[in-house]
Amino acid sequence: MSRIQLVNIKQGTKSVPRFSQGNTLPLVQRPFGMTAFAPQTERHGSWYYHPDAHSIEGIRLTHQPSPWINDYGTFLMTPQNDIIADNHGSAWGGFRPQNAVMTPSHVKIDFLRPMCDFEVTPTERGAVCRLNFRTDRKSCLSVLPLMGDYEYTVDPEKNQIIGSTTGHSGDIAKDFRMYFVLRFPEGAVDFDEVKIEKNGTREGYIHIFLNVKQVEYSLGTSYISPELAELVIEREIGGRSFDEILAENNGIWEEKLARIDAQFDDPDVEKTFYTCLWRTFLFPHKCYEYDRDGRMIHYTPIDGSVHEGPRYTDNGFWDTARTVYPLFTLIARDEFAEMLEGFVNDYRECGWLPRWISIGEVGCMPSTFIDCVIAHAVVNGIGDRKTWEDALDGMIKHANNNGPMPRFGRNGAEDYVKYGYVPRDVCGESVNLTLDAAYGDWCIAEVAKLLGRDEIVPEYLRRAKNYTNLWDPETGFMRAKDTNGVMTPDFDPVKWGRDYTEAAAWQTSFAVPHDIEGLSELMGGRDAMIAKLDAFFAEPPTYRVWGYGGEIHEITEMAALDYGQCSINNQPSFHIPFIYAYLGETEKTRYWVHKMALESFSWQDDGFPGDEDNGTTAAWYVFACLGMYPLCPGKADLVKFPGIAKKWEIRK
Repeated sequence: MSRIQLVNIKQGTKSVPRFSQGNTLPLVQRPFGMTAFAPQTERHGSWYYHPDAHSIEGIRLTHQPSPWINDYGTFLMTPQNDIIADNHGSAWGGFRPQNAVMTPSHVKIDFLRPMCDFEVTPTERGAVCRLNFRTDRKSCLSVLPLMGDYEYTVDPEKNQIIGSTTGHSGDIAKDFRMYFVLRFPEGAVDFDEVKIEKNGTREGYIHIFLNVKQVEYSLGTSYISPELAELVIEREIGGRSFDEILAENNGIWEEKLARIDAQFDDPDVEKTFYTCLWRTFLFPHKCYEYDRDGRMIHYTPIDGSVHEGPRYTDNGFWDTARTVYPLFTLIARDEFAEMLEGFVNDYRECGWLPRWISIGEVGCMPSTFIDCVIAHAVVNGIGDRKTWEDALDGMIKHANNNGPMPRFGRNGAEDYVKYGYVPRDVCGESVNLTLDAAYGDWCIAEVAKLLGRDEIVPEYLRRAKNYTNLWDPETGFMRAKDTNGVMTPDFDPVKWGRDYTEAAAWQTSFAVPHDIEGLSELMGGRDAMIAKLDAFFAEPPTYRVWGYGGEIHEITEMAALDYGQCSINNQPSFHIPFIYAYLGETEKTRYWVHKMALESFSWQDDGFPGDEDNGTTAAWYVFACLGMYPLCPGKADLVKFPGIAKKWEIRK
């Protein structure tokens, strides 16, 4: 059985900023690979691919984790002839999207304007590319700029072009530069004709004129030096052909997809399952390399230095902690262990555990959900004791100290310690910050228990109850307080934002995964909590924009989906349907999970109910099919219910 043929890498790409059906890219890369590739059909900020487009600007080397974060270390490769344009806005031409080949291992586009088939198949940190021009016109491969400063050096003796770019966005990345090498067969390039220019003072481009109509060339990248980019070509490609690398990629992806052998009655559900499973193996991206002596090394964004060991990037823990890493515990334990070591290396080198990293720390979402990723790893025996001990030190640090700037650590940490909640007049989104901090404190207590740090366990278990400080028994919801203990006036549980993160009180008030029993007591007991859940799903999807001043796409999607107040398009609602099963009402979990999964997910281009953030929404669907869910990452047990798959087996 070939599972790779079931995967549609365009799943979720049919999106626009105001309505997400995934906000994904059709990424062609190795599992967790450092370098990815995608067609660029248009240029609307970081929304640069749409499946309905009939225009093509080139194939883009990309690291973009989300359109809301943008790209870095990126450039565009475009075949040209006849009139040679100097930028993607002029170089675009037509293509037939129905004829394009896009698989996890391979992208092939027929560029109609230059009459050229252009193909890419990736390695970990590079690719082999193939051009086939069908015209006698002088052929050219252009490397076109997208962001940052570009520099190029021509090296005819090695038949290669060395380039670099400084482009990155919104993060801290001192002295960042991605180096890349394009190496051609001898005689393929007319080096006398190579043209290097600048558009203005920064954006450089290069036109590489060819002596041949058909050519395969190799590409290597590095965040450290051009020599290491060359070494990528030698080690990862080593003179092998396009077809040999493609066959290797197919084998790698088949192995990953075979880690869950699942059977379904509906072939469309099978396609959706394996497409979602594929997406869970894309992020986070490897951000480490090997030097000439074979040592694992990485670029460190905080100060531009180079350190030994692994590093991973392009991941927001607010998004991924709830589903991705619990799934890795089942199907990618070795990879998870290396990722954890990489995340802890960020703490060792930067002083703060990562929050939302895209080459460097972006910190665009609140809270420190890496706490539950660490706790889940420790409770499941993933990683080593030294890594766990250093991770615990980092957790304790951000639990008690404000970061040097808002992107580091827990926002409002010191006020949280002082008041037992984050006051609304200190930080926005204070309800989520408080509940997430209480959950993080519980995670600290769990890790401390397992490491024998019994002296700190009682304190953090006490703090894990701080969610109770924001419970309003009169309204039955979590509400923000100021430093004087006064709750926000004019309360309405459908007001989005301000005190809440991408949610309102309805969605946020269930955000106590570590203590469902305690939350149910606040609500009046088990039966009262079940009644509250019933009301949550029965309440119409009405909303008020409130703190955002306007509508955000998550609101639009919730209203369009119409599952009551359950905004399954976004992370704060992910766990809520599974609380039923935890309380013994398994049939209600089955009803809502099956309904949402079968109605709002598919393998097609519009395949997700909202943003597919770095594998997390895809992983939610995988769990829905398996009939189990990590209600509380940090606890080894999963809640069980009848899944969508008729039969499945995890192959380790």
